Amino acid sequence: MSNINLVGISGSLRSGSYNTLLLEAVQRHLPEGARLSVARLDEFPLFNQDRESPLPAAVGAVKSALRSCDGVIICTPEYNLGMPGVLKNAFDWLSRPPQEQAEVLHGKPVLLMGASPGPFGSISAQNASLSMFRALRMPVWNEQGLIVVTHAGDRFKDGTLVDEALQQRLQQQAEGFCRHLLQLRARNDE
Repeated sequence: MSNINLVGISGSLRSGSYNTLLLEAVQRHLPEGARLSVARLDEFPLFNQDRESPLPAAVGAVKSALRSCDGVIICTPEYNLGMPGVLKNAFDWLSRPPQEQAEVLHGKPVLLMGASPGPFGSISAQNASLSMFRALRMPVWNEQGLIVVTHAGDRFKDGTLVDEALQQRLQQQAEGFCRHLLQLRARNDE
């Protein structure tokens, strides 16, 4: 597989987050030639338009990574049946200033997934984020269905994904997403 550059974002800042662990598991199941760099959101301040210039360094670093990536993988928990504030805050920053949205976000395919210790995974968080991604013109790829990890505490042991069926599903999803990105690249090169 040709070189694919991905940016991964965890919607959780918690140490030992199941979603960060899920993102790390995706890294281990990428096809050859694909690379996933994990963006850090823990130094993003709360969005304040008065602080846009100069842009906070942490925001600028993630924007730079997004400019040069082929696609984005987001692993998010669910808080109160919605997306976590940290994820929304990150995209509020990343979409600023508006004149840079096209080069940073527009057209960047997104692969959404999430994990939760509860029985519903992150289905509501994933659904709640769809309108934001539509507004940012970031198409969500879900040709192989959503990955919603329920009862995450049973699927991870000592920071490692131990559920073999989920490992296979992650590998299939990562391979499918990378194939999709290569197809988009080929179409754009025509």
